[in-house]
Amino acid sequence: MTVASFAGQAGLPTADSTKSFWHKDPSKLLFGHRTTSPLPSKADLVIVGSGISGACAARFLHQNDAGKDLDVVMLEAREACWGATGRNGGHCQPFLYGKSNDIAAFELRNYQTVKALVEERQIPCDWRSFAGCHGFMNESMFSIAVQEINALRESDPELAKLVKVITKESTNPSLEDLRIPTAAGAIVQANAASLWPYKLVSWILEDLLSSNSEGGKFNLQTNTPVTHLQKADGSWIVHTSRGMIATERVLLATNAYTSHLLPKFSDLIVPVRGEMSALLPPASMSPASITHQPLQNSYVFVGHGKQNINQDDYLVQRPFVPSSTAKERGGELMFGGGRSYAAKSGVGVSDDSSIDEPAAAYLRQELNVVLDLQNKDHELEATYEWSGIMGYSRDGHPWVGEVNDELDLGGGAGLWLCGGFTGHGMPNTCLCAKAAVELMMGMKEEEVDLPQSYRVNRERVERARSLDEVHIADEKGIAL
Repeated sequence: MTVASFAGQAGLPTADSTKSFWHKDPSKLLFGHRTTSPLPSKADLVIVGSGISGACAARFLHQNDAGKDLDVVMLEAREACWGATGRNGGHCQPFLYGKSNDIAAFELRNYQTVKALVEERQIPCDWRSFAGCHGFMNESMFSIAVQEINALRESDPELAKLVKVITKESTNPSLEDLRIPTAAGAIVQANAASLWPYKLVSWILEDLLSSNSEGGKFNLQTNTPVTHLQKADGSWIVHTSRGMIATERVLLATNAYTSHLLPKFSDLIVPVRGEMSALLPPASMSPASITHQPLQNSYVFVGHGKQNINQDDYLVQRPFVPSSTAKERGGELMFGGGRSYAAKSGVGVSDDSSIDEPAAAYLRQELNVVLDLQNKDHELEATYEWSGIMGYSRDGHPWVGEVNDELDLGGGAGLWLCGGFTGHGMPNTCLCAKAAVELMMGMKEEEVDLPQSYRVNRERVERARSLDEVHIADEKGIAL
């Protein structure tokens, strides 16, 4: 039974979490949903977690010839999509430079896959495609980024075409056009989007539940935390607050909370608490304004942290809607980051029942510093401030695959993992979930679309443990 306690082990998701902007209009079908009143005593496959990883995995199982007839039970500790996906910054943006080309290309395919799903099924999740702007406030950090893009032009010219370097001398766009006149420079990527992530996941889960009327076998059980796992005669017993489920296969889509069920993962996937805010835009900003238009890009701000220059912050703006009141007209500036202002930068914290007030204050004040908002007021008003728990991977890559006995991580045959997205889940989770499903259903490893560095194996575990621990790497500013 995986019940031993390890240093740094994540707790269960807290019952009383901070209220996320994305949760202000929860799904009537999903809120409090239990497909069956009693907890099933057995299932062919159990998915733990109902964020975008778990939801996409369930969807791909439903579409898979070997998986479509399986009895699938999804267990969620709180309400559906109440963890990181329902608490993130509302971005979906692949990073096309500063990492290996196979990962950059994978993230781009993931972005295109999610975008195509939203467009083909007309999912009402406020998806808006535009360019992503990475504003560098530090000269040396911008210089490193330019070097990385020069290397990308040599190694993958097609990928490099999607990335543009903006210097102080650039025009069309200039740094002023990008609303970051004080930046050392910027990198603009062609593929980025903002969305309402909770609504995307809600649509996927609602669609799966509706398939039950046509022979589907998807059972969602919310408010059912999994307390531990037990190996038993070649299968698994999943222990919950409401009883036990016997199953041959378990998929952990638990991200930051993975080590609660696999304590030996405590040093490999570490919970990190992040801070988010929904800020009211300046009164003068509106679609009708000639001089003060809404933002046309998503943003990442790099190299400006007063506490730790290596921190980055991120921003998208919500669409405006017709309204007579400032708080209901939309256009919220969804600004996140400021972790260096939190105790221990939030590393090791798996409790999202409170915010870090110093980080929240930083977010209310900092946007006027890095972005030209033409705003005379120093501090913006927040309508929502909340925290969320990210799962930081020791080597910076997601963990996707079977946690078998050979790994000595408390797993065994039939226990699978898809987690550790290091705050960069939206450009990775969909295709990682697809890969996890294909591997579970017996597809050959070489036929599965998944970067080698994402795969779970013994060599990777040993290599990851030779690296700095997450809290040390985070303090150094190593790109995770």
